[in-house]
Amino acid sequence: MSGRKLGAIVGAAEVPARRTTPGVSTLEIIAQVCRAAVADAGLTPSAIDGVICGPQVGETPQHVPATIAEYLGLQPRFADVVDLGGAAGAGMVWRAAAAINAGMCETVLCVLGNTREPDRVPRSPNRNPIREFDVTYGASGANQAYAMIAQKHMAEFGTTPEQLANVAVKERANAQLNPDAVFYGKPLTVDDVLSSPMVMSPLRLFEMVMPCGGATALVVTSAERAADFPHPPVYLLGAGERVTHRALSQAPNLTTSPLAPAIADAYRMAQVGPSDLDFLSIYDCYSIVVAITAEDAGLCVKGEGGQWVAEHDFSATSSLPVNTNGGQLACGQADLAGGMTHIVEAVRQLRYAAGPRQVADAGLALVTGNGATMSEEVALVLGGANT
Repeated sequence: MSGRKLGAIVGAAEVPARRTTPGVSTLEIIAQVCRAAVADAGLTPSAIDGVICGPQVGETPQHVPATIAEYLGLQPRFADVVDLGGAAGAGMVWRAAAAINAGMCETVLCVLGNTREPDRVPRSPNRNPIREFDVTYGASGANQAYAMIAQKHMAEFGTTPEQLANVAVKERANAQLNPDAVFYGKPLTVDDVLSSPMVMSPLRLFEMVMPCGGATALVVTSAERAADFPHPPVYLLGAGERVTHRALSQAPNLTTSPLAPAIADAYRMAQVGPSDLDFLSIYDCYSIVVAITAEDAGLCVKGEGGQWVAEHDFSATSSLPVNTNGGQLACGQADLAGGMTHIVEAVRQLRYAAGPRQVADAGLALVTGNGATMSEEVALVLGGANT
C-alpha cells in the first residue's frame, strides 16, 4: 500500500447513547463531548480553528456552526454543516481533511450530538405531496423504505429472515464486551429476533435501531502534524461519496446501494482492496444494510449478503471482525442516524485501545455511512500509525 495520507484523526470522544437524556440540553451534551475530544488530542480550545457539525441543534434551527462555536468559545477560520443523514459523520472526516489540505484551517473539530427526552413524541407526518407515497411517517419513512429494500433482496436472491436475524444476534454478542452499549448484558438469539414484534414486514423490532440521545466528536488535523499528539494517529487513506436519490421511488437500484462506487473510490484512493481489511466499522441501521454493504464492499458476490451475515463471525477474534462495539443495533442510535460512534470505535481499534474487544493486528478499517433509503453514502478507509 502506498496511498497518500490525506489527514489524521488525533482526538476522539463519545457520550454513550442512552434511551433518554433528561435534564441536559443539546448544546450541553455537545460541549461535553467536544471538551473530551479536544482533551483527548492533548489540545486546548484555542487550537481548534475549524468546526463541522450536523444541520440541527435543539436550541437553534439555523446558524448551527456559529451557535456551537459561540457556546464553546471558539472563533474558527472554517465552519461547515454536513447533512447526509447517517453518512454525515463519515462525510465530516474527509471534508475536514480537505479543508486542512486547502489551507483553510489546521485543526478541525467534528461533532454530532442530541438529547432525547423521556416524553418525546413522534414528529408530525411529512405533508409534502411529492413524498406522498415515499414518506408516510416521519422525516425519512425509514422503516417502510428499508422493509421494501429487504423484501426486494429476499425476492431477488432468496435471502431469508433467519439469515438477516443473525446481524442483530452477532452485534448483540459483540456488545457484551462493551459496557457503554445500551444492550450490554442483554444478548439475543435468532429465535428472539424472529419472535420480536413485526414493525414493517419483513423487518422486526430487534433488526431496527433504537433512537437515543448521545454525542460523538473527532479532532482532525494534517498527516504531517499527526505525530505531535499524545495518541497514535489514525490516518484517512481513502474516501468515496455518492448521492443518487432522496425518495426510495427514485432509487436506481434497491439491492445495490451507492456505497458500491463510493467504496470502490475509497479503495482506489487508498490503494487497497477488500482482502487487505482487518476489520469493518460499518453503518447498520437495519439488518438488511449490513448484508448489502458486505456485497457492495466486495466481501461476497451480489446476492450472497444474507448467507455472508449468517455464516461470518463478527467477533473481534474472527478473520474480519464487524462492528466490534455492537454497532448501532446494540449500542443505540444517537443524533444524525447514529452520529460517529462507529468511527470512534474504529479509532479505538486502530489505536489499540479497545480493551477486551481489541482486534489483533488492527491496521486497516473500512468505515461506511448510510443516508436515508440508502441514498447518501460515504466510505472511508482508515489506517493505524504503522500504515
